Amino acid sequence: MPIVIYVFSLCTFTFGLSEFVVAGLVSAMADDLGLSTTAVGSAIAAYALGAAIGAPLLTAVLLGWRERSSLLLTLAVLAAGSLAFAWIEPLWAVNLVRFVIGLAHGVFMAVAADVAVKRVDAARAGRALSLVWLGLTLALALGVPAGTLLGSLWSWRAIFVALGVLGLFSLLGLWRLMPSEAAPRVPAGGRMAGLAALMRRPVLAAAAIAMLVSVATFSFLTYVSPFLLEVTQGSVHLLSLAMLMFGAATLLGNLLGGLGADRFEAGRCLQVALAGLAANLALLYVGRETPWAVVALIGLLGALFFAIVTLSTLRLIGLAKQMAPHATGVASGLSIAAFNLGTALGGGLGGWVIERLGLGYLPLASVAAALVAFVLALPAASPAGRLPHKAQHVS
Repeated sequence: MPIVIYVFSLCTFTFGLSEFVVAGLVSAMADDLGLSTTAVGSAIAAYALGAAIGAPLLTAVLLGWRERSSLLLTLAVLAAGSLAFAWIEPLWAVNLVRFVIGLAHGVFMAVAADVAVKRVDAARAGRALSLVWLGLTLALALGVPAGTLLGSLWSWRAIFVALGVLGLFSLLGLWRLMPSEAAPRVPAGGRMAGLAALMRRPVLAAAAIAMLVSVATFSFLTYVSPFLLEVTQGSVHLLSLAMLMFGAATLLGNLLGGLGADRFEAGRCLQVALAGLAANLALLYVGRETPWAVVALIGLLGALFFAIVTLSTLRLIGLAKQMAPHATGVASGLSIAAFNLGTALGGGLGGWVIERLGLGYLPLASVAAALVAFVLALPAASPAGRLPHKAQHVS
């Protein structure tokens, strides 16, 4: 594998920790800022909304930029934004900074995923993308549990100071180790041509499935902290264990998703994973008062979610290669946008369920979203849903 793909893993670790650690710190942040948990949960939605806008739209705007320049800019925003976030107080400022970092997150993930897939042959595309996501899954497996524990027992602000420093290290690593390249040609029709070319039914249907998967996962995960502390009657240590299980399982799900895409038909793998997601979330409702069951099911949720992330992203890039070969980076961004838009909507749906029905019913909203995604994916095994067998090799 090209060395730049391993560099991307370090960068995605930093972005992943920035995005997901807030889910474990909702209660600690709410206490410190004097806000409700649902108000703090809006910071997760703001980040996700930024990523949803940044991934396809800003990636399209930056289509004429060198990929290296785009990636370095996003890492600079991550570092500066994380340091700023550690010192702010008002809710509007919290959400604004998270939104701006989310914009950078969306662009980075879109460009890095596209670069990784283009630099290997088609038979290794799944493994290349898995390596890019490896840093993200390591952030979930190691960074988020540690950040949750330290932030809950010590200071959540210190976690974001550390994130700012980590962002600077990621920037320096990419600056030193990613080779510079010639500026790409802007496609005929301008920078928005790539985005317009992807506004076709098969691509949009695949993006809708990705969005619903994220709604299903994050309507629950956004409020996992109060759910475990109040419904399951667990401790902060149990919460950290649950986040550790979720993160560790994403490593497995990421690898399985990449291998499945390389060896089997992507649509079939996607259907199986979606059915498993719906069943897992239903069991979270049934066993919500049993601590060991909740922890185990949160772990399985991580594996299923990240397998779907990898499968869905590859599927969208594959469709773009068939319909708009010049816009595979924008297609990667569309996948990331769909997942992050779903994260934002999931946080809103979860908050609505908590206020109307109570924390105990939180997993049921997730089940409904997962079932809709499964139904939409039923035609995914058709030829339109298959990845192309040939991809351009870039050395």
